[in-house]
Amino acid sequence: MTSILVKGSRLLKTGVTPLYSNPIGCRRRPKASMDAGNEGRGNGAVRFPLSSCNDLVIQRGDITKWFVNGSADAIVNAANERMLGGGGVDGAVHRAAGPDLLQACKNVPEVRPGVRCPTGEARITPGFSLPVSRVIHTVGPIYKADSNPEASLSNAYRNSLRVAKENGIQYVAFPAISCGVYGYPYEEAATVSISTTKEFANDFKEVHFVLFDEDLYNVWSNKAKELL
Repeated sequence: MTSILVKGSRLLKTGVTPLYSNPIGCRRRPKASMDAGNEGRGNGAVRFPLSSCNDLVIQRGDITKWFVNGSADAIVNAANERMLGGGGVDGAVHRAAGPDLLQACKNVPEVRPGVRCPTGEARITPGFSLPVSRVIHTVGPIYKADSNPEASLSNAYRNSLRVAKENGIQYVAFPAISCGVYGYPYEEAATVSISTTKEFANDFKEVHFVLFDEDLYNVWSNKAKELL
């Protein structure tokens, strides 16, 4: 798996107060605890321990407005193989990041004609007008078209986390990859996403799932209670 960093400038963010950060000393929380919501950051955030110092956080909200510190944080974009924008989360990320993101994506080398990021792989760019420092682009499987959708979806999460780790990211936020027009069943997708995230329990301070849809939020929260 190849990690590609596309260089480019990003806008400086000032006057931003992060909502979530693990305190020094790794103060433990209960198995699941609620954080107060914050405008632009979602609501009903539920924390689950991944390890003695690291948390998985599930919350409702707009992933394009999520951030922690603007220097070691990243959101994951549910992209397509062309990496030129699209609908759903992909379109929202491109609109919020501004036109520089599209240009950065165009600068990612094609691995074959029309494909910059094959299904299950991940690429990274600056965040530009987004409040986070980086955007990690990954491509999930089309559920009914993929011969092994579980493996492809797991690879999308795993490679996104690998790229984040390689680039010094400490806080990463995911949408529900492949759960829109790609048709991945929510329950199955939640199991894959949380199980794969557990493989990186000691590598990040926090891993978030920022879910716009209430049904997704409920499925992910219940699955985390089951698996963590």
